[in-house]
Amino acid sequence: MNNTSHEVTNSRHRWRFFMAGGFDQVHLNTGDDLRALGQLDQTLWVALACPTRGLELDAATLDLMDTDKDGRIRPPELLAAVEWVCGVVKDPGCFLTPGESLPLAQFNEAHPEGRALLAAARQILRNLGRPEAGEIALGDTMDPARIFAHTVFNGDGVVPPEAAGEEAVREVLQDMLQCVGGVPDRSGKPGVNAAKVEQFFQAASAYVAWRQRGAGDPAIWPLGEAGTVAAVQALQAVRAKVDDYFARCRLAAFDARAAGPLNREEKEYAAVAAQELSAEARECRSLPLARIEAGRPLPLGEGLNPAWAAEMAAFRAVAVVPVLGPRTELAEGDWLQLQAKLGPCQAWLAAKAGAEVERLGQARVEAIFGGPARKAIEELMAQDLAVSVESNAVLAVQKLLRFRRDLPKLLVNFVNFRDFYSRRDKAIFQAGSLYLDQRRCDLCLRVEDAGRHAAMAGLAGTYLAYCDCVRRGTGEKMQIVAAFTNGSSDNLMVGRNGVFYDRQGRDWDATITRIVDNPISLRQAFWAPYKKFVRLIEQQVAKRAAAAEAASTAKLESAAATAATLDKAKPAEAKKIDVGTVAALGVAVGSIGTALSILATGLMKIEYWQIPLVFAGLMLLISGPSVIMAWLKLRQRNLGPILDANGWAVNAKARINVPFGAALTRVARLPEGAQRDLVDPFAEKKSPWPYVAVVGVILWLTYQVLDRQGLIHAWTHGWLGKPAAVQAAPAEGKGQGKGP
Repeated sequence: MNNTSHEVTNSRHRWRFFMAGGFDQVHLNTGDDLRALGQLDQTLWVALACPTRGLELDAATLDLMDTDKDGRIRPPELLAAVEWVCGVVKDPGCFLTPGESLPLAQFNEAHPEGRALLAAARQILRNLGRPEAGEIALGDTMDPARIFAHTVFNGDGVVPPEAAGEEAVREVLQDMLQCVGGVPDRSGKPGVNAAKVEQFFQAASAYVAWRQRGAGDPAIWPLGEAGTVAAVQALQAVRAKVDDYFARCRLAAFDARAAGPLNREEKEYAAVAAQELSAEARECRSLPLARIEAGRPLPLGEGLNPAWAAEMAAFRAVAVVPVLGPRTELAEGDWLQLQAKLGPCQAWLAAKAGAEVERLGQARVEAIFGGPARKAIEELMAQDLAVSVESNAVLAVQKLLRFRRDLPKLLVNFVNFRDFYSRRDKAIFQAGSLYLDQRRCDLCLRVEDAGRHAAMAGLAGTYLAYCDCVRRGTGEKMQIVAAFTNGSSDNLMVGRNGVFYDRQGRDWDATITRIVDNPISLRQAFWAPYKKFVRLIEQQVAKRAAAAEAASTAKLESAAATAATLDKAKPAEAKKIDVGTVAALGVAVGSIGTALSILATGLMKIEYWQIPLVFAGLMLLISGPSVIMAWLKLRQRNLGPILDANGWAVNAKARINVPFGAALTRVARLPEGAQRDLVDPFAEKKSPWPYVAVVGVILWLTYQVLDRQGLIHAWTHGWLGKPAAVQAAPAEGKGQGKGP
């Protein structure tokens, strides 16, 4: 990675840049750099947008910067955060180094908001029992309940009962919490806000109006309020069953044949009798209220279904007798008269409003509704909101300290990509490391939809493996994409398993589910043609072996069939020699010999020191195209599409060249000083014949070279080889004029 620096000057600020990833990136080292960030041309920013989720940065901090709440951070929002920080602190340069605390001396008292923040910071420290502390940390602001534990008014608009000075108002607040519930204020105590107060008094108003509609109306209270309500409740308990009884009796009067089925068949009673019964059994309650006969009144004592005895006794006592007088049975006309008498009260009860406050009783609700409690509570809320500026400044201190911790990290992963290219720390988009196929991949990102992500990320020219990650102990799941930028892809395939370690060090089971294939390294590209050639040979051998096995099996089956009918078969004729086969074998052997002879002849025509160059040239001829194609693709490999597919807007061609790719994916290596035992007790025994064949070919080629030079003939005194060729001397006088 080239890491050179140079300076760019404008009329207001002198910028310094460094080269990384094939493009210029701005240095952010001083407070002046932060103050002038708005002047920097955004074409020189590395990113122009990033998401607020899926990053290794506190989402709560990003939400504070995301002022339009669209789930993305863009330059105006980042610049607004930087401008705010530069205003409320004296030296914003301290926000360029990681940290979670800020000295009180750094608050800018010359700035109105800085002064308010300093006062809030001191208030926080006093509330925490550390009034003499010289700095405040983010952890001091993370528990509002501790900060506001001893405060009555804290600016959130929520009033707990403890805030009321008068006992009567305090009791009303407690009644409100009991009826409509409450909300916790910043101290953690339950209280009421404006919405809860409005809800309570609306319910109280509706309840009082409902009670007033029923007050003093004799048609609603024929038995007095308590007696009428009890009679209506008793009637409602048996209404459906009594209506059912009289409807059945009317049907029996219409047709006498219906009486039997309406009283249920005998087999139904047999099924009920087979069970262990009680008077309140569900099977008994489903039977008619009494025996069905045409025009028969409903008995109120003897002859009733025992499962309904209790409800009918209460109905008779509180509704029938008070309205109709004493009686042992109820005719259908009496039933209709009774409903008409209690109908107005029943309608009034059905229109009940303000049920939330009913538990307080009519007198208490009317007293609260007509009293001064509401005004007193609203005054308490106004007092609470009056200190909202100071109290909200407490939350602003937390915001400032969040920026103190997270803004440095965001800047060097947005304005520049220093973290990513320096390799001193992981970038905020790097989710962790994937260990798979004896490699550790550090460029891993979280993804929501692998298919949608791959459609864009495939343009990065990088080998990508999408993995499903699971923590089986907790059931957590997520998807990641890992970039393989070193090694080879020979052993990478869908379904392979590995282990993913997130940034918190937790381990996940990882399984490859999708692959975007691209060149990984020049080394892989160099050997790819030979590996492809070997695979083709293996495939052809496998096909021939399968065909031979099929033919052999067919011959065995034929032989078995022949053996079974041997006594009936004719003697086999003598097998004739297939002249064509012999000729074909001869041609094949001759062709191989001719090829070797041509190779030997060609090698004999060159000097011995040129032979290695010939083989090197052949390898270059075979591997060269593959290496050139891979080199061209590796030059185009960049980070942009991978991040853009995750919601970023990368503003530069952030290259991942070969050296940097080797740093992003570490291939397994033995530690320095490790001892290595090369003896493998389970290694396959190697056949000597390949070596014998290679040595034989070399000896044969050597013999041909020496024989051509006549050395074999000379060394064996004519027993072997051919004599060296003698060049013919030029004819005497050839090419000269005749003598005199």
